[in-house]
Amino acid sequence: MLSACNRLQVRHLLLTMPLVSHVKARGKLYPGTSISRQPVPDDKVAWSVPFPEYCPPSYTTPVVLQMPAWADPDYSTFANWNVTPPKYNQLDGSVERRSHTGEYMVIENIPRNPCGRTGLLGRGLLGKWGPNHAADSVVTRWKWIDGKVAKKDGKPVMQFVAIQRRDCGEWALPGGMVDPGEQIAATVKREFCEEAMNSLSLTKDERHKLQELISTIFQHGEMIYKGYVDDPRNTDNAWMETVAFNFHDETNDSIGCLPLRAGDDAKNVAWLDVDKEQALYANHSMLLQNVAHLKQAHW
Repeated sequence: MLSACNRLQVRHLLLTMPLVSHVKARGKLYPGTSISRQPVPDDKVAWSVPFPEYCPPSYTTPVVLQMPAWADPDYSTFANWNVTPPKYNQLDGSVERRSHTGEYMVIENIPRNPCGRTGLLGRGLLGKWGPNHAADSVVTRWKWIDGKVAKKDGKPVMQFVAIQRRDCGEWALPGGMVDPGEQIAATVKREFCEEAMNSLSLTKDERHKLQELISTIFQHGEMIYKGYVDDPRNTDNAWMETVAFNFHDETNDSIGCLPLRAGDDAKNVAWLDVDKEQALYANHSMLLQNVAHLKQAHW
């Protein structure tokens, strides 16, 4: 295993990685729609690179336009705003509008994606203009076979809790949106309970006991990423960011023994092997790779 000094150096490197150059955020069709993004070549992603013919379509899903509690109003220009505009790049009441990437640009009162062009204006499926904050949990254990930790290419094999998303069918890490005013640690525990343990189907007393158990097990988590997410829902004006924590069961007698049961946004849940060939939603493979590096595990 890594020494304490080397571990801190690797962790610092992971947390200070440069912005992700989005790939999944430039998919041809916007998720769940027939809306086509304007193609953006790799060398034209950066805003600093001239792209005079760039004139992408604008799309915001009707659900978001109905202004549910988690969504901003649909002001398109300052002249059309009939409410107080957001306080970008700062805490706006209980809504966190600061980005993990640093200060982002606001052009004509509309925020601009810090990772560059996506081929689509508007908010798509996202509720907030600018950063939409989430939290993810990377719950891991060693893979045991015949009383020994399995190895591949000379390195120990880890497993992680994966949920299969209902919206797209892809495997992903348990996680979800941070509610206004909510602590990130609370989001991580809530989303894991709902998606990987189906806590919403439990009685109030059962849910309380489960939350206490998860709080105890999750108290020693380690942050492994904080920043931009290459998410297919991203647009030029709204994007996903996350804080991800690793909760590792070294001896397979705590997290590794939890009875998994899919719920909420998940249709399946399972322990999967950590491996670079495992396709995952958004940038979740990168998060797993971070953990594999920290644990010196197979990747």
